[in-house]
Amino acid sequence: MGDKRTAVLDGSKCTVCGTVAFPVNEMCSRCASRTTTAVELSTHGVVWAYTIQRFPPKSPPYIPPVEGFSPFAVGYVELPEGIKIQAILDCDDFAELDRAPVSLVSISPVPRFAVGTTGVSGAGR
Repeated sequence: MGDKRTAVLDGSKCTVCGTVAFPVNEMCSRCASRTTTAVELSTHGVVWAYTIQRFPPKSPPYIPPVEGFSPFAVGYVELPEGIKIQAILDCDDFAELDRAPVSLVSISPVPRFAVGTTGVSGAGR
């Protein structure tokens, strides 16, 4: 059987002012101190804002799939830690994205969240 690993968002948190950042940053963006520590961020959140990419991005770096381009959603996911992560949003219908609960499905090459999770009120992982 294959090794089934769950996607993890590695961030940082300032030990002086408590500011959380993604991706990991050695310096706090709020107080400019070098007192951050690594933290594992929540894998559940809520769609904060989004847009639909209805035409293929510039190539390169975009490589069109064999089956051709399909519109996709890109947006910000608000995590319980109070930060917003830019990500690709997987869904069956773009109309379901408004304030939708989502869960992290991958981090490479960019974070990707899928709609349809439950229980996002806590910092569940």
